[in-house]
Amino acid sequence: MKNFICAFTVFVLLSSFADCAGSQATVALEPTRTPQPSDTSAPTVIAEPGDFSPADQLGPIALSDIAQVWANDGGDKVTRDELRATGDPGAVHNLVWDGTTISLFGARNEVVAFNLVIEAPTSDATDVNVNLTSLTGPGGASISTVPASGDGVFNYVGRNIELFYVRYLEIKGISTDLFFLGYDYDERHIPERCRRPYDEETGEGTGSWEDRPCHNKLYPDIAVPLELYSPFTIPSGANQSLWGDIYIPKTTPAGVYTGVIAITEENTLTWQIPISLHVYNFALPDLPNARTMLFLCSECINDRYLGEEYPEPGSSVYAQSLELADRHFQLAHRHKISLIDESVEEVEQMDETWTDRLSGALFAASKGYDGVGVGVGNNVYSIGTYGSWPWQGGTKAEMWTNTGDWVDWFDSQAFATPTDYFLYLIDESDDYDQIEQWADWIDENPGSGRRLMSMATIGLPTAVAHTPDLDIPTSWMTLGLTDEWQSAADSYRTNPDKRLYLYNSNRPATGSFAIEDDGVALRVLAWAQYKKRIERWFYWEATYYNNFGGNTGQTDVFLTAQTFGDLDRIDPVLGETGWNYVNGDGVLLYPGADTRYPGNSYGVMGPFASLRLKHWRRGIQDVDYLTLAEAIDPTRTAEIVNEIIPKVLWEYGVTDPEDPTYIHTDVSWSTDPDDWETARAELADIIASFYTNLSPQIYLPMVTREGFALQNKSLANVAHK
Repeated sequence: MKNFICAFTVFVLLSSFADCAGSQATVALEPTRTPQPSDTSAPTVIAEPGDFSPADQLGPIALSDIAQVWANDGGDKVTRDELRATGDPGAVHNLVWDGTTISLFGARNEVVAFNLVIEAPTSDATDVNVNLTSLTGPGGASISTVPASGDGVFNYVGRNIELFYVRYLEIKGISTDLFFLGYDYDERHIPERCRRPYDEETGEGTGSWEDRPCHNKLYPDIAVPLELYSPFTIPSGANQSLWGDIYIPKTTPAGVYTGVIAITEENTLTWQIPISLHVYNFALPDLPNARTMLFLCSECINDRYLGEEYPEPGSSVYAQSLELADRHFQLAHRHKISLIDESVEEVEQMDETWTDRLSGALFAASKGYDGVGVGVGNNVYSIGTYGSWPWQGGTKAEMWTNTGDWVDWFDSQAFATPTDYFLYLIDESDDYDQIEQWADWIDENPGSGRRLMSMATIGLPTAVAHTPDLDIPTSWMTLGLTDEWQSAADSYRTNPDKRLYLYNSNRPATGSFAIEDDGVALRVLAWAQYKKRIERWFYWEATYYNNFGGNTGQTDVFLTAQTFGDLDRIDPVLGETGWNYVNGDGVLLYPGADTRYPGNSYGVMGPFASLRLKHWRRGIQDVDYLTLAEAIDPTRTAEIVNEIIPKVLWEYGVTDPEDPTYIHTDVSWSTDPDDWETARAELADIIASFYTNLSPQIYLPMVTREGFALQNKSLANVAHK
């Protein structure tokens, strides 16, 4: 299968190099660098295409403290102590890295990514800069970027290439709640790189916390714009990851684009890494087929950036808070993620805060936005998130009045982007009679308010049995009886008046959001959403900086991995632990400024993405490939899905029906990113081969869900003639 990519994808291979050998050294290191102002960057020497080392292998072109440079797609997480290429350069070869060149492929209107790993085994590499300004392709066409500093890193116009300095977080204990469901039953629910030795038949582990390969390792997660952390030092005995995002504009001609990543040390050019990008002749849609919903806590970001949770409306600080929130929406939009919040209580407040987000006006060059989804709205709005709607204790008449006001407001806007909006009745409640009463009140509304959909977080089979009038059950994903769950899902998927959402994550049902999970974990989640036709996936929080639900309080999220649950003991098997202990839970966006922890503040008014957010984006873009390919070759597309994720969600079933969380099994999918990239390559081939003979007017993606569905139907008809 791995040879398939070479069979159909044209890459520029600049040379063939022999592997080199070296000594292995591993040291667990704490982050050693404090943030630097962006204006301290040293001048950078720009390499010209063709200035490659003439050596038999890719190596330094000048005296360097860097021993090896290599790359992957980021799906294989490299902890900071690993010196893989120093030990064996051949061992790090993958579909992105052949030992000499970074090779990528993608469609128009897609973000492709790479993870550059720089190893310094024997001495500090100091005053390091990394630079990639452009890729040049057919007829002189280019994909390029412009320099930025300070808050300018949040102006995306012209910045089609972004580089990020990756920061690490130490794993001091295993995530034991929504991360690894049933960890006390079966060691196989834990990612392989975190498992103790165990008996595969029983799943019983042996050994201690120190026997886990991931114990106290520094895992990559925080993507700081490189302009804000350059130059930097790589401590002796460590590696440093640099993440690269390349957005391929819709107007980019198809073909191969090449460039050079230049590394300098103390202003001397020491390494040049060739990079090649094959751009296909089709585009991904602006509006993703795998719809999402991620909660943004307004008071959380106000506290960290502005020093006050609830600024006075009309004040200058309040204006700053609105701009700050908008930058979170723009960053999420760049990752094909839709945000919701709890900031609006009355419909009259929508024009001040939400209209530009839903109309798409926020995602325009005039607002500093470029990339995927220009002019496309946020596509989802939650009224009364987590049950915060102000008329909750009122009467049926008040329900009718308020729901009517909301529907009338949305009717008056006529947004070009279809917006799913609903009343978030209540969160994880077992008061099913109350949920049913509220949902029924909405349905009985004689006016426009009856069109407002009702939503609650509730188990899927429970919703069928106890809340039949609820329009959108948003079910947490536990394992369960396959037939029962599938029947319940079908009952919603076949009803045009209902929707089915899932939220959060659990292994082995899906990959999880925990930091120490595999890099492909959130790619799995998006594929599972496609396979089971889930209309939207909800993740509970992006900026949970104050762990009020545990006993840890405010978290210095740049230094502490645990963000959720209690920390009350050191377990000999689990390490740090406590009730619902989880690493990274609720934190997918990191604060660019931090009034509580100024030592880790970069002083910029906008967020930094986690690598987990970027892995989720990769899966969401994969679903766009799947949707396009399904319209052309549904049989092969379905086969690819079943090959990549044989079992997900409730397909596993359970071992004991009396305990629907209980099952002895490993995950069904491969954790090797090459297998996933091979599948994406085959999907690309299916799409590109079909589109070769079609005009752009036929295949350019539609903005609306309905238009895109019609497009797919039309393509399918053409394909089967």
